[in-house]
Amino acid sequence: MKPAANVKTPAQYVASLPADRAKTVATVRAFVNQHIPRGYEECLVWGTIGWTIPLSRYPDTYNKQPICYVALSSQKNYFSLYLMGAFWSASQLDQLKAAFKAAGKKLDMGKCCVHFERPDDLPLEAIGKLIAAISSEKRIEMYEESRLKTKSGQAKKAKQDAS
Repeated sequence: MKPAANVKTPAQYVASLPADRAKTVATVRAFVNQHIPRGYEECLVWGTIGWTIPLSRYPDTYNKQPICYVALSSQKNYFSLYLMGAFWSASQLDQLKAAFKAAGKKLDMGKCCVHFERPDDLPLEAIGKLIAAISSEKRIEMYEESRLKTKSGQAKKAKQDAS
């Protein structure tokens, strides 16, 4: 569910939701804010609440958008918590899977998003540790490494090396 055009802040995003959905998003948002390392900024990105490395700090992104680390959205039939660390790091993905298994909870996951209906569906302690584990500096390194694997990234590196 994409928010209305007048929704410009995370607080407005939460306020735009029906009360029961707003409560869930507010709970998970507060949880992420408790665990997010310094250097990330909470904002709206791609119609969701996101914790990103702002363009004022790292403007050279391929799509001119801030580098996203965690995001949270209310979908039609569930909520999604986007954990980019689990997408970029095999060890984080393994830890996430193990945490769900150890907690006896079902993991419903896309490439980097965990779908859930209630905060109780998530192994929150483990997710908090995963969120806290990647500093904004490390996330920038991960982003730069991933860009070197693309054709444009390889061309840019070859150009820099030739200089």
